[in-house]
Amino acid sequence: MEEKVRARTSAQRDVLRARIVLAAAAGMNNEEIALDVGCSRITVGLWRRRFAQARMEGLKDVARSGRPPELTPAKVADIVAHTMNAPYPRTHWSTRRLAERHGVSHNTIHRIWKRFGLQPHRTEAFKYSKDPELVEKVIDVVGLYLDPPEQGLVLCVDEKSQIQALDRTQPMLPLKPGQVERHTHDYKRHGTVSLFAALNVASGEVLGECYRRHRHQEFLQFLKRIVRAYPEGELHIILDNYGTHKAKPVDAWLKNNPRIVLHFTPTGASWLNMVEIWFGILENQALRRSSFPTVDLLVKAIHRFLDAWKKDGKPFTWVKTPEMILAKAAPPS
Repeated sequence: MEEKVRARTSAQRDVLRARIVLAAAAGMNNEEIALDVGCSRITVGLWRRRFAQARMEGLKDVARSGRPPELTPAKVADIVAHTMNAPYPRTHWSTRRLAERHGVSHNTIHRIWKRFGLQPHRTEAFKYSKDPELVEKVIDVVGLYLDPPEQGLVLCVDEKSQIQALDRTQPMLPLKPGQVERHTHDYKRHGTVSLFAALNVASGEVLGECYRRHRHQEFLQFLKRIVRAYPEGELHIILDNYGTHKAKPVDAWLKNNPRIVLHFTPTGASWLNMVEIWFGILENQALRRSSFPTVDLLVKAIHRFLDAWKKDGKPFTWVKTPEMILAKAAPPS
């Protein structure tokens, strides 16, 4: 007992109880012990009685049952079931509305949703491809990404059509400490332009050209530019199923250029074309927050981004196998 009092590692509650017992053994009454150790007479009486009944074991904390749960498993199951059934005419529950329905706090609803991974405020979109050649096309395109041919280049080609030259009606308010960049919702349209782009899968290089129209004639012009830019070796070009890519003049030209091999993505799965990733980067980093009073300025901005990409652009790394893609892209049987 005295060792427990002197030990520096002893918990203060254990030291207090030991001092009470030692003082009682020395013949002190409860009031004197309370004044000596700095606690109430009730506390002194409690630990003297516990020690008398169970000796050293009596000075240990007794396990408590804890606070009884406010929610029964049946109540939790009822809340989860309600969460997954929308409250007509609304499309989903809020924490406060569901809390009012069940007579609990909205924080309780939030904890239950977190526990069961429920997020009724969120939604995601999906689309199944109905292409009868879905499996073959996925294997073909992804195979080019994961195992490109040694004697050729793989190019992802597509068009970002109808890019609008939007001119804000008021000057933008620039970023400054304590304030994000701001711009008006009002704008004027000054025409559109279509960007044809070819992404070199191996190097990340992007070849791009802007055209005022989006027809098979422009697509054929861009194919000829690709041939001039890459004069040697096979060119494996990944495309979607847009009509201009399969026009008769294009087919006739391809017959005279056998080193060009077209690989089509499945219908409804143009996201399989990696140039779409680059289009998203272009939109986010160069177009969305800009203002263009003329189409020519829009075209110049696109070409400036193309030039910048040549300096710091990097190739994308494809990691999904055909099996992983087909598990999500194919409709359930």
